[in-house]
Amino acid sequence: MTKNDSLRVEPDKVPFKVLSSGAKMPALGLGTFGSDRFSHEQVAEAVEDAIRRGYRHIDCASVYMNEAHIGKALSKVLKEGAVEREALWITGKVWNDQHREVEKACRQTLKDLQLDYLDLYLMHWPFPNYHAPGCDGDARNPDSRPFSVEEFMDTWQQMEALVEAGLVKHLGTSNMTIAKFELVWPLMKIKPVANEMELHPSFQQPELFDYLVAKGIQPIGYSPIGSPNRPERDKTPEDVVDVEDPVVQRIASRLDVHPAVVCIKWAVQRGQVPIPFSVKREQYMGSLRALTEEPLTLQEMEDMKLADKNCRLIKGQVFLWEGAQGWEDLWDLDGKVTE
Repeated sequence: MTKNDSLRVEPDKVPFKVLSSGAKMPALGLGTFGSDRFSHEQVAEAVEDAIRRGYRHIDCASVYMNEAHIGKALSKVLKEGAVEREALWITGKVWNDQHREVEKACRQTLKDLQLDYLDLYLMHWPFPNYHAPGCDGDARNPDSRPFSVEEFMDTWQQMEALVEAGLVKHLGTSNMTIAKFELVWPLMKIKPVANEMELHPSFQQPELFDYLVAKGIQPIGYSPIGSPNRPERDKTPEDVVDVEDPVVQRIASRLDVHPAVVCIKWAVQRGQVPIPFSVKREQYMGSLRALTEEPLTLQEMEDMKLADKNCRLIKGQVFLWEGAQGWEDLWDLDGKVTE
């Protein structure tokens, strides 16, 4: 086997999660949020190469501004027969400033990605609060406002119409809290099959995780290795570094792998679907290969609970409204929706 061959994983060896609908979601996705550090072309090239080497799950979003480039990559591998459309799991998201025109947003995403349908469409944030691309952490939009059940459900019902129109197979949420779910769950005709959320060893969100599982909602974890290259506005002195955690490093030493690989193994074994981002072949294929190699032991999975420092890295403060006290108001830490 050549080194080139070793950087490929047979798709049928990659585990999957069975959703409440019965559909099978590949247990690892390739994230595409990286255009603040890499060109759109680099991200698209990584998507194309990753699919050729075994990836079947690609996580996209219109706000990343690279869907048209990714669409060219998807079109190429599909036209060449490198993969069948039905074998791919493609996720899209409606951005905050398009909550009032969801169908228009979805159709633009489909046009850009050169697809007839999306496997999963998420509400990227549960409110229409918008911030300018690249703004600093102190930026505030005067039109931002607290969570509203009425506004959320108006957007959700537009999303439900996408399923009925055949544009989307499944619906999901992102960056939700238990308090918000409790308010809107009884009103949803089509229930979400997944919730995308920050999940990594130092921020395990066990209460929300267990709540989702009990509701039949698949947790999808962004920033699965602690997002070391996240925007500067999201960094604070109190943040911890997942790959430097003693438990993570001890397991990495036993397995003779990079600590980031331990984070991916842990995530999948725990039951979430991580979506790491990289444009480097060795890194994104290392993540995929991790799923087919030696797992963490039951004791190591138990030990990983000690890595949880309740350290939220993506705080979302740019979405705050006038009168909000701080980023904590976005996350309903006292169990009640902040007004």
